[in-house]
Amino acid sequence: MENNWPLWEIFIRSKNGLSHKHVGSLHASDEEMAMQNARDVYTRRSEGVSIWLVESKHITASNPDNGDSMFDPANDKVYRHPTFYDLPEELKHI
Repeated sequence: MENNWPLWEIFIRSKNGLSHKHVGSLHASDEEMAMQNARDVYTRRSEGVSIWLVESKHITASNPDNGDSMFDPANDKVYRHPTFYDLPEELKHI
């Protein structure tokens, strides 16, 4: 029998105040099952205080092959650089 359960991406926050981090993926029939499985698989040793899960089909990602154009620092846009602006003398720590 073929398993057509959706793929879920799992994010865990290890402590209050920290960001959630992607820890892995799993297949589950629905969000309740995904939450239970994520808890059992990724927080067995009390590694987390919060779990986020997202069905993978709802994630849009950039293509690594387009990285150069996607993350180009835009050197031709000088207004994005702090050297473009004249600062007053009283601002000594910027």
